[in-house]
Amino acid sequence: MNLKQLYYLKTLARTQHMTQAAELLAITQPSLSHSMAELEKELGTFLFEKQGRNIRLTKYGDFFLSYVERSLDELERGEKALKELTSPDKGHIDLAFIYTLGAHFAPLLLKEFSTHPDYQQISFSLSQGNTKDLLTHLKNETIDIALCSMVVPDEQIHFERIAEEEVVLIVPIHHPLAELEEIDLADTAPYPFVFFNKKSGLRPIVDSMLAEVNISPKIVCEVEEDHTLAGFVAFGHGIGILPRIAALDYYAVKIISIKNPSYHRFIYAATLKNHYLAPATRLFRDFVVNYGQTFFLHKP
Repeated sequence: MNLKQLYYLKTLARTQHMTQAAELLAITQPSLSHSMAELEKELGTFLFEKQGRNIRLTKYGDFFLSYVERSLDELERGEKALKELTSPDKGHIDLAFIYTLGAHFAPLLLKEFSTHPDYQQISFSLSQGNTKDLLTHLKNETIDIALCSMVVPDEQIHFERIAEEEVVLIVPIHHPLAELEEIDLADTAPYPFVFFNKKSGLRPIVDSMLAEVNISPKIVCEVEEDHTLAGFVAFGHGIGILPRIAALDYYAVKIISIKNPSYHRFIYAATLKNHYLAPATRLFRDFVVNYGQTFFLHKP
């Protein structure tokens, strides 16, 4: 049994005439007769019987036709949905991004992208997480694009640099260090830290920066994402190191530039290598790369 036979059956049941059905299907009458005979042989019953010069469904054919019509209707709906999903102007994109991008960068990208008249019917499903989890979801194909940092290169993933963020120190506004505009991290040795946990892509960066100035930090608590870290610092639980994100302006913290060792964290658009990207996904990926590199990467 194949899909063509089901379409032949549906058409023949509607016309009740072998010649008319063959003309509608653009095949010869012998080919249609042979195809229906093969289907009846496979099903082990007669689907049609002669009625004068016409033919009609047997009760078994009528019974089977109801299943055929539902199946073909569902396939046609699936075909329509798939074409819309993969259409360059009506597609759907599963986009994920790290927590730091949720307040400004990701909403800005979608806003700028949707202003293009040809892209306004493209829809998105959005999710957030740490870089490690996002890359796992990317490999599992549960997301199409990840906006993330890159802890280590991965041979399965293509990373395109789209933005950079200065890594800064934040302290409570009444902290002894709050009078400074820049700092050598060596001067933070006496103070306790609010730290990223080991699931965070920023943890290796912060560990490396402190190791460079020979500090073994006193960690009072560990968190997974930037807003939680900023909140705990604002309430005096410790000091913290994180990217300079726009949301920091809304917390009661002092932002201090780190002069030694200075560090900029890069953001990447990550997609699977050698993997089909739907037209809408390719359009958005190319837009993100161009927009990010134009406005969010420092020029040499």
